[in-house]
Amino acid sequence: MTTRDIVIRGAREHNLQSVSLSLPRNKLIVMSGVSGSGKSSLAFDTLYAEGQRRYVESLSTYARQFLGQMPKPDVDSITGLAPSISIQQKSTSRNPRSTVGTITEIYDFLRVLYARVGQGYCYVSGLPIRAQSADQIIDSLLSQPAGTRFQILAPLVANQKGEFRDLFEDLMKKGYLRARVDGETINLAEAPALRKHHKHTIDVVIDRLTAGPGQRTRIAEAVEQALKLGDGRLICSADSVSTRASDSGPERRTAAGRRQTADSSADMVAETPVEYRRTVDRLYSSQYSCPESGMSYEPPSPQLFSFNSPLGMCTECGGLGMRHGFPLHRMVPDPARSIQKGALLLLDWSKLGRWPKHILAGAAAAIEEDCGLPADSLLKMKWQDMPQQARDLWLYGTGTRHITFSWRSRGGVWKHGGTWEGWSNRLLESWRTAANPMRRRQLEKHMEVVTCSACQGERLNRQARSVRIRTSHPAFGKNNRPAELSLPQLCALSVQEAALFFEKLVLDPVQQIIAEEALKEIRGRLGFLLQCGLDYLTLDRSAPTLSGGESQRIRLAGQIGCGLVGVVYILDEPSIGLHPRDNTMLLSSLERLRDQGNTVIVVEHDEETMRAADHIVDFGPGPGVLGGEVVAAGKLDDILKSERSVTGQFLSGRQVIATPKVRRAPERGSITVHGARHNNLQNVTVSFPLGRLICVTGVSGSGKSSLVNDILWQVVNREVNGGVGEPGLHDRVEGLDQIDKAIDIDQSPIGRTPRSNPATYVKVFDEIRKLYTQLPQSKLRGYKEGRFSFNVAGGRCEACEGHGATKLEMDFLADIWVPCTVCEGRRFSRETLEVRFRDKSIADVLNMEIREAIELFDAFPKIRQLLHTLRDVGLDYMQLGQASPTLSGGEAQRIKLARELGRRSTGRTLYLLDEPTTGLHFADVRKLLEVLQGFVDAGNTVIVIEHNLDVIRTADWLIDIGPEGGSGGGRVIIEGTPEQVAACDQSYTGAALRDVLPGFHRKKRSTSLPKRQKKADPFAAERSIRIVGAGQHNLQQVSLEVPREQLSVFCGPSGSGKTSLAMDTLYAEGQRRYVESLSAYARQFLGQMPKPKVESIQGLSPAIAIEQKTVGATPRSTVGTVTEIYDYLRVLYARLGT
Repeated sequence: MTTRDIVIRGAREHNLQSVSLSLPRNKLIVMSGVSGSGKSSLAFDTLYAEGQRRYVESLSTYARQFLGQMPKPDVDSITGLAPSISIQQKSTSRNPRSTVGTITEIYDFLRVLYARVGQGYCYVSGLPIRAQSADQIIDSLLSQPAGTRFQILAPLVANQKGEFRDLFEDLMKKGYLRARVDGETINLAEAPALRKHHKHTIDVVIDRLTAGPGQRTRIAEAVEQALKLGDGRLICSADSVSTRASDSGPERRTAAGRRQTADSSADMVAETPVEYRRTVDRLYSSQYSCPESGMSYEPPSPQLFSFNSPLGMCTECGGLGMRHGFPLHRMVPDPARSIQKGALLLLDWSKLGRWPKHILAGAAAAIEEDCGLPADSLLKMKWQDMPQQARDLWLYGTGTRHITFSWRSRGGVWKHGGTWEGWSNRLLESWRTAANPMRRRQLEKHMEVVTCSACQGERLNRQARSVRIRTSHPAFGKNNRPAELSLPQLCALSVQEAALFFEKLVLDPVQQIIAEEALKEIRGRLGFLLQCGLDYLTLDRSAPTLSGGESQRIRLAGQIGCGLVGVVYILDEPSIGLHPRDNTMLLSSLERLRDQGNTVIVVEHDEETMRAADHIVDFGPGPGVLGGEVVAAGKLDDILKSERSVTGQFLSGRQVIATPKVRRAPERGSITVHGARHNNLQNVTVSFPLGRLICVTGVSGSGKSSLVNDILWQVVNREVNGGVGEPGLHDRVEGLDQIDKAIDIDQSPIGRTPRSNPATYVKVFDEIRKLYTQLPQSKLRGYKEGRFSFNVAGGRCEACEGHGATKLEMDFLADIWVPCTVCEGRRFSRETLEVRFRDKSIADVLNMEIREAIELFDAFPKIRQLLHTLRDVGLDYMQLGQASPTLSGGEAQRIKLARELGRRSTGRTLYLLDEPTTGLHFADVRKLLEVLQGFVDAGNTVIVIEHNLDVIRTADWLIDIGPEGGSGGGRVIIEGTPEQVAACDQSYTGAALRDVLPGFHRKKRSTSLPKRQKKADPFAAERSIRIVGAGQHNLQQVSLEVPREQLSVFCGPSGSGKTSLAMDTLYAEGQRRYVESLSAYARQFLGQMPKPKVESIQGLSPAIAIEQKTVGATPRSTVGTVTEIYDYLRVLYARLGT
């Protein structure tokens, strides 16, 4: 032990047995042990809780009340602990609003970038939108080459009907001589008669000029007049026709009110031929609006580009990009018929009244006109024979186009106008407004989640989708890949393509300054995703579609992208869902964190990670009360030699998971998925032989979950179980008649409230409650089963409503759950607890471990059998009443397995499991395999998505998907036994199997993996902080090194820059980097300091400031409020005062 170690004394959190140990700092530390042995209790509930608590206490009391602060752990002392950041094991987010971009926060920086330097375009005219001051417009006009002839016009009328005689007269009274009408320049004195019912565009000519020196005054006058007359808009039009020199010059009023040029008479002007035509127009606006269409827009803000904000989201889908609607195959069930003969959903022409037929006929006539079809043909034409344009117009509407409907009655014709919204929107409106629940349910049978037709799945409104940024990278701008992309288009790129896009952005010098910080963050986070092997993911990929491995690495990228030093990072099984090939990249990321000067603590069961660790702490010897001790700690060799360490026994080969000598032969048929095309699957056909243990393998993102979860399970659940759900794209699935039941056992929680527990989930508590009702005391009192439930009034403690504790909100301190003073935490009323079986109350039973309960209820076969199922999956250490939210994902999955073990097997059941080894030690994996092999021995079929080589090599049949992730995957590499896959050179899984299967040439297993060469931050290693180019306030690009772990004094005259460097640079950046690891919700309350002006700071840890502040002059401030003692006193008196 050194003075630099993290020293823990007397840790007693959960099942820890007063653990004391020393952990080396700035090392990669792995905490291992069987499930429930105390690893997470020490790593997360002790080290992380205390590390975060200590740093957060330096923040204001206002901020702390929003942070969900963890309670102080049960430990005597911890010394040498730095601020901590955790990346915990969680199931993939199911929130459809979460994407790769939002999880990594790249999207937040993109919103800022597009708001500040994006070029907006009018979605009506397609022209750029830019608000410019008059001076900016003048400078732009002056920048034209000398000798360029142009005229300045003010737009007055844009595509409007009318004769506009009054407008022409008014312009002449004001002294204007020319106007441009429908593209032709005319003399106002000879203005033509315009057709009243045709649309016209009219611009008045303010001045005609020739670019050159000395023109600023004239141009400024013309710009001022044009902006005033054109309501903030003007047009600069270059002339294609060569004009006489006399045609340009400053116009001025004569005494008669006429304008003339300086070098010609009024007669010459009147005789000028009408030869000016618009050729090249440049439109300018002093407002954020389109000069041509007149559309005004809100100036862009980051909120405009948020699909979670009303300012930016698509109003049709609420920013989801998807909505409940009617897919094409549902709306057109019989394309071989015509509309009048029943081609469309819920459109029975024979039952329609006169008015609905009139509306549909009018819409059909308009579509016939647009598509050039014969009159009265659309409604009678077979749907499959219609042009695609006509189908789209009928289903999705004609937009804002005005349609004239003719109603014939009593020999007369009445015409009225309207629009056609489309049959799809009519069905949606019918569903929204359905007052009859039966009608609503009838429509919902035909509805699915479909891409929003308004935003085409891009989530944002039209204005946000019309802002673009340009790149000059050669990979863009050709082969139908535009060089200027909107934010949704950019997010649709893969991470690798997005990184290329940002290499060469087209920005002017001012924009480069504005975008500098955002671009630095975007490029850095994209780079980390690339280093984690996630180059194939798109930024708009929805979180629910990510595999477990992808979501884990994305969270890792989002957390460690800020580059802190001197931090304790605590990770929970980062190798979850990673193929053995991908583990190397993960280990490189963890080692890079360590080499920067951080302590990296990993709770892990992966063998390769253990062998790469600098230090291992093994917990045990068993789970629950049998664990909670450190059985071995040190380097890998120390663990291998330990007799008490179960981990060491497996790593050294003293215990093994045996490989079957014979694989099961297929005894009956198979289930075959034909033409799977969902997500990245490449139209594959896959057969799953029945009666075998099948393992689907492949690198992360290769398409395993798309095949098994999104297609096979959805089809089987719908066709066999009668469930609901829409499978991914495929042709058909054959062989379902050979199974009678399908069960999907995933890692979702078995319950989301503390009232749910293992006993209630496996139904054993129902049997126990029945037993208690048969006891003499219960019969005497007339107690029923509900009496022994803490969820039902009567038997539970009403003071705490069956919780066993009451919650005290402690304001800025962590909330406290205090044991109920009435029931003393036992959850039941005193009368209920008086009923005892073998001197055990119902509360005592819930607090029992499963192994104790088996002994207690050994004489009751039904209870004993259900408890044995929990024991068989390795959960005998768990309490029967343990709250479901406290269970890990692996424990929740094994409880689900236990419930299936308790059911009668039919021998025709299909089980599907997604990574069941998550959270399992080698010993736990062996128990899991015994359960799965038992299912197969009973004639059932088990399909497992897995990366664990122990499971893969014990399977009967493998289906390897790949070879890469994303677009590089989605193909079946090989199907066969593990030996056949190991012999395949194209399979990454085969390469990993060759090292573990008998009969193949194996690499010699060393006691530890070769250490990669460290690339440590030299300033972290030298224990110094290096500042480069600090320019905050009056600092003159200051660069220096500050020694760490020493007392340093910044001195100098007042105003010399001491505080600018210490507080506004070092403290601001140190706090900012740590706070960025917290949730976005928490960050909004922290009053985060802005990023300082500095080129780089290396070797910086989270910072705490104790500033000199003038005590407030307000009489409300006291010593108690300034020191925050009064805040604690308020909480104390509120909770304990009498």
